[in-house]
Amino acid sequence: MCACDSMTDSLIFWGLAPVAVLFAGVSKAGFGSGAAFAGAAVLALILPPTQALGLMLPLLMLVDLATLRPYWRKWHWPEARVLIFGGIPGVAVGVMLFRVADDNMIRLLIGVVSLAFVGFQLWPTRGARKPLPVGAGMLAGVAAGFTSFVSHAGGPPVAVFLLSRGMGKTAYQATTVLVFWAINIAKFVPYVFLGVFTAETLRAGVLLAPFALVGAWVGLRLHHAVSERVFFTFTYLLLTLTGVKLIFDALV
Repeated sequence: MCACDSMTDSLIFWGLAPVAVLFAGVSKAGFGSGAAFAGAAVLALILPPTQALGLMLPLLMLVDLATLRPYWRKWHWPEARVLIFGGIPGVAVGVMLFRVADDNMIRLLIGVVSLAFVGFQLWPTRGARKPLPVGAGMLAGVAAGFTSFVSHAGGPPVAVFLLSRGMGKTAYQATTVLVFWAINIAKFVPYVFLGVFTAETLRAGVLLAPFALVGAWVGLRLHHAVSERVFFTFTYLLLTLTGVKLIFDALV
């Protein structure tokens, strides 16, 4: 946790937060949103996890707005629709858990999701994945809504479903942009009533907004130019170290 009364007065915060937000913008705009939650995981190392989530959501929504137009109507609507419809009850489940969870439980959840994300991505596949039926997207949407609410980590269940459908890279990216734009809107109101947003997180968010927009701009341009393998190798290492540290902090 930050040693200062105000996060905006902390050198540690300003050493990590801009990089975390920039990274989230690049991931969300160019690489399917899957690793964007690494920003919240990193911030949870120096802030109470609820503050980290509250700080990141408006910035992620800002990236949503910046990327909707470039990917407009390039998504696959049947898959997007079923994921969004599943995401709403998933958010509701997240609300119920969030009301009874303390900071250490949230740290533990973020840490476990971080390591699970890496495990899913590195799990060896035996041949091509069989296409999942559209109805399976409802379950993926519920899982995405829940994990997104408690850790901004809805990417893995969405990826499982969309990657099985055999869509191209840009269609996949556009579909994730649309899905998480809707899910993030659904999260916003419960976050307000749960007191996740504070004057301090909103003030810091305004100062960090340029980093989110620059990250979105960079991500859009790297979408076709940079190998996903290079980007996600770094992401897996970051999430593994962060996840282990958060779990250790939560349990000790």
